[in-house]
Order: sequence, then structure tokens, then C-alpha cells
Amino acid sequence: MSAKDNFSKVKHLYNRAGFGISYPELNKLSKKNISKVVDGLLEEPKKDYAITLVNDTESRRQMLVQSGLYAKKDLTDDEKKMRREIVQMQNKVSRDLNIAWVSKMINTESPLREKMTLFWHGHFACRNNNPMYAQQLNNIQRQHGLGSFRTLLVEVSKSPAMLQYLNNQQNKKGKPNENFARELMELFTLGRGNYTENDIKESARSFTGWSYDKDGAFIFRKTQHDDGTKTFFGKIGNFEGENIIDIILEKPETATFISKKVYKFFVNDNPNDAHIKELADHFYNSKYNISELMRKLFTSEWFYNPENVGTKIKSPAEFLIGLSREFFVTYNKPQVLIQLQSSLGQYLFNPPNVAGWPGGQNWIDSSSLMLRMRIPSLVLNDGEIDFSGKADPEDEAVIALSRIATTNANSNNKPKSYVNAQADWPKFLDTLPKGLSPLALTEFLLQPKLNDKITKMVSDNKGLRSTAVEITSMPEYQLC
Repeated sequence: MSAKDNFSKVKHLYNRAGFGISYPELNKLSKKNISKVVDGLLEEPKKDYAITLVNDTESRRQMLVQSGLYAKKDLTDDEKKMRREIVQMQNKVSRDLNIAWVSKMINTESPLREKMTLFWHGHFACRNNNPMYAQQLNNIQRQHGLGSFRTLLVEVSKSPAMLQYLNNQQNKKGKPNENFARELMELFTLGRGNYTENDIKESARSFTGWSYDKDGAFIFRKTQHDDGTKTFFGKIGNFEGENIIDIILEKPETATFISKKVYKFFVNDNPNDAHIKELADHFYNSKYNISELMRKLFTSEWFYNPENVGTKIKSPAEFLIGLSREFFVTYNKPQVLIQLQSSLGQYLFNPPNVAGWPGGQNWIDSSSLMLRMRIPSLVLNDGEIDFSGKADPEDEAVIALSRIATTNANSNNKPKSYVNAQADWPKFLDTLPKGLSPLALTEFLLQPKLNDKITKMVSDNKGLRSTAVEITSMPEYQLC
């Protein structure tokens, strides 16, 4: 294989398995065999990679106070004020947690691990107002995101964030709540059409008693568990939750369902049944080893086929993080990252529902495309931006930030904000080879093949900085 071909392959790999790659790193890795490059991506990080922003002790104290206040019928004015203050504090910490994860993705030395965390974040979509629970779930997805899918599935299912979100706290003997059992099969493992309503009912009975204590630790409440005989997928027994998970994993349909979602996220929005079957068989035979699934995907020749290169729309997270990594951007007012996420339609930790973000073409409409094309020049040149669309109605943070920004500033009441970010241009330009032409820089920055219009446009450019701003502001930069 020619050096140029390998250069393009590694660039494509890092755009999909991570958030882009610097020119020197690309140059170095393109001298290696692609399987060795994939091995490097799959390596365990040398240091602990958990997010530890949330103070567990303080969170538990607040939870105890909250539970005491919610148990009361009539609150005094001071108690009402205390409850409001705790909610405000939790909202602030939740925003800080969002920014901490975005910053981690921007600065990570383990791009595939963070990309997998982002994938599982959408797959096991969950909203939780308690930042301790949200951080815990995020760390579970990070820790097990390249390990055993069974372990990941069990740990997610036992997390207080998911137990609360899907109402398993209310799933008790004699009064089963089917919400978690239904989503476990429909969205997390098998997909619609691969189970019956009776399977849901029997599964729900098996998960009765799965709960968490006042400290946010999983607890199996035996007195609330239905210990009667259940029939699930034709098997009969006194099943508990983990038995149900094991039976689900015995079904090849689970490997197919997960492989299809992985394919659509990392390869192409249009599924290729033959390639998905190839992945699913490998995944199933590896006993659901996620690293083996990803190795198979990234070392398959078809992953590098032209129809799979530069054809996927970047999610808002991929777009913002890739741009920030590429140009070594520092955000002096990190709250703007929350405003940008909301305006672009992907506010992390706040999926629209349990199905997660639909992705693909849904990322783009006329207003979000125009905003996406303006963001690079605003971030790279510190401009002013309107935030007037796509805000999550449940997102008090963005509303509050927007109101502050609007005060006495605009008669039309449209929130404005200075991005207040700095790209490190000397550092970026220093990563490029001496004498690199604007055309070569364009080829590096864009994933789709250059057309005549783009080639002609950049051929007259004299400076690499102006070329970079111009290219990142084009529709083609939204593709990876």
C-alpha cells in the first residue's frame, strides 16, 4: 500500500474512532500497518480515566436533606428556600459535569475510549438530575465501554441513574413496573420484534427488588422480589435480573442489534446487512467482547471503502470536540459549550428520551446548518453569536445563561454571547510541515474528496490561517 493510501486510511480511522488527528501524529502512524494503529487505539490508558468532579460526600448530604424535605407535607419558608438552593446547586454541578466531560474529550489521550463512552451514552440514554448518579453512569460506560458487554449491561442496569430513570424503584412483588424490562429488550439488547409482551411481564417480575440505597449503591431488596417461577423465552425458572440478562445474551439477535448500532455510529447511516452479520457473528463468538468487535470493524477492508469515507454527518459533540482539539481551543467562559450543545441539538447528559438522539440526517436542518457553519469562525476568531433555537425546554441552565446575556443588550430579546475562546494558532501552524500549501491543508482538514469548486477556491489563498477558517466554515467540514 502506498504511503498516501495509508495516510488517508489512518485519517479516516481517527475521525471515526476518535475526534480527528494532528498532522505529526498522522504522519507518524501512517508509517505503521493499520492493524498496529488499531491496537494502539485499543490500549488501556496508563492512568485512571474516571471523572471525579462530583463530591460524593456533599451529594449524599444533599440527598438526605432532600429526602427529609420531600417526606414533609407542609414546609416552612426556610425549608422551601433550602430545597430550592439544593436544586440550584445540583443544576450548577450538572453543568460543571457536562463541561468536565467535554473538556476530557477535547484533551484525552485515549480518543477511542471517550468515543465509545459517547456511543454508549447515546445507546443507554438516561436523564438524571442527580449529578453524582450521572457521573457514576458516565464512568461505568467509560470503564466497561471496551470490555465485556455483559458486564457493561449489568452495571448500567444496576446504576441508580438508570434504576431511577426507568422506574425500577417502583418494580415490586405483586405490583411489577415493566418500564425497565421493556427498554432493556427494545432499546438496549434485542430490538423490536424479537420478544413478546409476556417476555416483558416475566422479565419485569425477575427485576423486582433491584434498587439502590440512600448512598446511591445498588441493593437487592429480597422482600420486594417476586421469587415465583417465571417463563422467559421458553425457559422456566426462579429467575432474577442477571438470569434474564444471560438469557437475552444467549440470543444471536442481541449481537446483531448491537452490531447494527455500532455500524451506523462508526461506519455508515445506511446499514450493510452482510457487514453487520460479519460483525455480529464475531461479536457473539467472542462472548460479547467489545474490543474484539471494534478491532474487527476497524481492520475490515470495507470500513475504508469510498462510500464510508467523508459521508457521515458529525454529531454536535463530534463537531465541537474535533474543532477544539484540532486548533487547541481554550474556552475562557466554558458555559458557552453548553449553549452551543443546546443550540445544535445535543446537550450531553440530557437526551431527548430513552431512545437517545436519532442522529444521521436529524442532526441537520436549515437553522442548525447555518449555525454550524458560523461556529468555526466565531470560535477561532472570538465572535458574537445568537442562541435562539433548539434549546431544551427542561434546560434551566441555558435559559438562565441566556437571560443574563440578554440583559439590557438586545431589544429583540434574542440571547447573545461572546464565544470568548482562543485558538492557539502558533501551536496549530507549528504542527504543519514547512511549505504546506493551502490545497494540502484543505485535503487534511476535509474528509470528503475535494471537488473542483473547493480546489479553485483555495488555490488563490496565501495564508494557512485564513484557509483553515474558510475550510472549517464549509458544509463539507460537517462530514467525517
